[in-house]
Amino acid sequence: MSWQGIMDFKKRAQFVLVHALFVVCITANYGVCELKANKSATLSVDASSQSGRKIPDTLFGIFFEEINHAGAGGIWAELVSNRGFEAGGQNTPSDFSPWTIIGDETTVSVGTDRTSPFKRNPVALRVQSNCDADACPSTGVGVYNPGYWGMNLENGKGYKLIFHIKSLDSVDISVSLTNSDGSQTLATNNIVASASDVSDWTKVQFEFVPTGSATGGRLQFITRKKGVFWLDQVSLMPMDTYMGHGFRKDLLSMVADLKPRFLRFPGGCYVEGERLWNAFRWTAAVGPWEERPGHFGDVWNYWSDDGLGYFEFLQLAEDLGAAPVWVINNGVSHQDSVNTANIASWVKDALDSIEFARGSADSTWGSVRASMGHPEPFTLKYMAIGNEDCGKNYYTGNYLKFYSAIKNAYPDMNIITNCNALGTTLDHPADYYDFHTYTTASSMFSQKNVFNSAKRSGPKAFVSEYAVWQSDAGKGTLLASLAEAAFLIGLEKNSDIVEMASHAPLLVNDNIDRRWNPDVIVFNSSYVYGTPSYWMQHYFRESDGVILNPTTVQSDLSSLAASAITYKNSDNSSFLKIKIVNFGSDIVNLKICVSGLASSINALDS
Repeated sequence: MSWQGIMDFKKRAQFVLVHALFVVCITANYGVCELKANKSATLSVDASSQSGRKIPDTLFGIFFEEINHAGAGGIWAELVSNRGFEAGGQNTPSDFSPWTIIGDETTVSVGTDRTSPFKRNPVALRVQSNCDADACPSTGVGVYNPGYWGMNLENGKGYKLIFHIKSLDSVDISVSLTNSDGSQTLATNNIVASASDVSDWTKVQFEFVPTGSATGGRLQFITRKKGVFWLDQVSLMPMDTYMGHGFRKDLLSMVADLKPRFLRFPGGCYVEGERLWNAFRWTAAVGPWEERPGHFGDVWNYWSDDGLGYFEFLQLAEDLGAAPVWVINNGVSHQDSVNTANIASWVKDALDSIEFARGSADSTWGSVRASMGHPEPFTLKYMAIGNEDCGKNYYTGNYLKFYSAIKNAYPDMNIITNCNALGTTLDHPADYYDFHTYTTASSMFSQKNVFNSAKRSGPKAFVSEYAVWQSDAGKGTLLASLAEAAFLIGLEKNSDIVEMASHAPLLVNDNIDRRWNPDVIVFNSSYVYGTPSYWMQHYFRESDGVILNPTTVQSDLSSLAASAITYKNSDNSSFLKIKIVNFGSDIVNLKICVSGLASSINALDS
């Protein structure tokens, strides 16, 4: 690589940096690089202040879906899996996994019944100790919960335990945090109470501070006293969470470092459900966590207790400084649809969800939000009517009902249709149209130009799901990230019509129950790392709301893509950032020419 016209420049309060994206000794087919280039190209950048165009403030954001255990067992910091014992269904007896018996069938009997004090989630766990102090094993009998493939318990960190208990007898129960097999106790507390103290359901809470660490730890309840006790709504949360709002700190720090300008939630197919009775319902996911019934996400086939609900998503968007993009169910799932003639109650539900977010603290649903600790309204100005539902039974008719009612009540709401308007004209009104692409690396690279010929009038484009996938992507590859980078360069250049874009999926729990590859961030109970697609997105995190500079590539190669932006950082220093992708197999001698720079800029000393 050679440079013409620039090396590094500085001015008193101005610095110009150039970033070459995967261009030096990296090729799309992973060939062994040689320092000698056999091809050449010239990139020209016009950095003059009058030549640029402003990129929308919301161009690059994130899309969250409850897939790959991204929420429950992921960004939501709850450590107990199946905390309300509802995951096995509301018929009893039921499977209470991953809760596991400590002891054997002669010393302890464990099962579920419907004695819970919570009407919407009636199942509780019944534990019967059949032995007393003389006959019980020295370790006691009871149950333990391993969390989501092991609890990460850290020495000296604080954890808050909350649970509900009932017994007809006096109790003497040891509650402990231990390592994976229970052989090492990291923290413990005892519950000793008379029958009168626990004859009715009693809420108990205390704090643990482990004296050791375990990445595969567990929470256990054991006794050496004969009798019966019931447990329900058992929660263990780290006390140090992201901005104190219950989100896992290391995961959210990585998400925040992408500087997302919007957050699309809660899905995805998760919004639709395979069947409507298993679709996400926001009203069941607000209010006290103990009273949320949870639901089975039948698209990705696992249970969610809905501790991560509508309120928490709005709070997360606010914490990230991102605009919430609320994806609502429009009466359409993968397998069934509500006739437009019967859609009125679904429309009212959508309007109620807006009132929850935006209504005053004395409104019907705004008061529920206020009772959850957020009296001031959230800022909600984007709603997607369904997800990938265009063409399904009743979608258009239902969409029009939602559009009309929402616009009438909230004229400033930006409505997003599922129908792709690229290359065609919509037969219904919309502020944005949704564009999804999951494809090969070569196809993704070629799509860098897909919006070049898009209409410049009418609804804007929202590329809410894009990714290289299948064999080209594996669990995250450099090849995929190169193609995606070229695609995003194309979106930057077409940001007069494309106003929002997000990769999908965002997160994956690295366990035996992966539901989709590839993903942007990989984690388990104790570690987290970004795939190449994550680090690629780092190159674009300053692009929102800045100036796009005209660029021209002169070369006989078709494997290059480039863009340039001018932006200011937090101390008001100005930067020129150039991104270049070489998707071909040839090493390229690249010459970069920048015009329009201030004459007082001087080269840095070597």
